[in-house]
Amino acid sequence: MQSYKTVDQFISNAKQWKDELIQLREILLDTELTEEVKWGAPIYTYKGKNVVGMAGFKSYVGLWFHQGALLKDPKKKLMNAQEGVTKAQRQWRIASEKEIDQKTIKVFVKEAIQHIEDGNGIKPSPKKKLTVPKELAAILKKNAAASNAFKQLAAFKQREYAEYIAEAAKPETKVRRIEKILPMILNGIGLNDKYK
Repeated sequence: MQSYKTVDQFISNAKQWKDELIQLREILLDTELTEEVKWGAPIYTYKGKNVVGMAGFKSYVGLWFHQGALLKDPKKKLMNAQEGVTKAQRQWRIASEKEIDQKTIKVFVKEAIQHIEDGNGIKPSPKKKLTVPKELAAILKKNAAASNAFKQLAAFKQREYAEYIAEAAKPETKVRRIEKILPMILNGIGLNDKYK
């Protein structure tokens, strides 16, 4: 996903969903939220806390509420986009302009603001200790440059590499994957950087 510095830039460069993004922006600006850009996309905050973000995808435009699991959702608009990964965040997928429900969006925003005022929030679980698969650990032990480069990577990048090797079922697949990622590690590149 391309990274933008302003919401105007974000919307004007959208390949699809422009009308929906404009409409959602107008709704969100008509609340107490402050418009910002974080991670290259529009994020709407209250007293410095993330409330809701928006972005267009292939088959829908999405609103994601950072503490959406706390919101009352009688119309069942919100979903966990990464079941088992995200605890607090919920996403509303909108497939057409007709599905934009201004009243419900504003109810969600008002409730989210109240949760911030009340100090409510779901905290992320502490990350479990990184377990480097023995095959990767052996290569890193033999190769000091790779070991140092691996240690310099952000924790989430180390975890991506460790999981990538660990999820391979066959030993030969693990070997092929290690051969593939070793140059990336040496260059300080994360496994999924090309998608960011």
